[in-house]
Amino acid sequence: MTKILWLTFSPRGENSESYKLSAKIVELLLQKHAGATVFNHAFGDGSIAHVDENYAISQGSAADVSKDGSMARSEELVKELEIADIIVIGTPMHNLSVPSTLKAWIDHIVRARRTFNITAAGKVGTLRDRPVYIAIASGGRFSGEKARQPDFLTPYLRAVLGIAGLHDLRFFSVQGTGAGPDVTAETRRHTHGELEEHFAPISAVG
Repeated sequence: MTKILWLTFSPRGENSESYKLSAKIVELLLQKHAGATVFNHAFGDGSIAHVDENYAISQGSAADVSKDGSMARSEELVKELEIADIIVIGTPMHNLSVPSTLKAWIDHIVRARRTFNITAAGKVGTLRDRPVYIAIASGGRFSGEKARQPDFLTPYLRAVLGIAGLHDLRFFSVQGTGAGPDVTAETRRHTHGELEEHFAPISAVG
């Protein structure tokens, strides 16, 4: 049975555009994978604490010297990630990059000797690659002809998740939400159309 891990990181919860967009992705995935199990976590409330001293000391050592505090939390999050067949992430863009809530999750799951190894050739991920759908909401526009701000979010996620072995990243976004409800609604319709087009061939094969 397909397992979908659905993680959202907006402090606005279900009212946020990133949550709604990620929910649409999950809806379309469930149409393709009938009977799939969805594990849903809303981390936008800050429920993932930043890594602590135990974690920092272990990461700076030749081996993990602690299983307490953030190390225990990290292990929980990594194990949950390992069993997922598909990952869906809903996130806002904060100050041109990822929100601190998503960064906290990344710090827990991108972990030396657990999800990547350090070799002579560099860092090599140990996680099994699988589709990662990333739903982004942004007050400004960071891509396309109307882009007016830099994008440090998507290249960062490609790089950091790639370290852990996750390379199959698929980005969808609702941009320009700061321009008002009419613009947001139009952008949402356009992005939903892109999603329908993206999943149409998959559905046809299924």
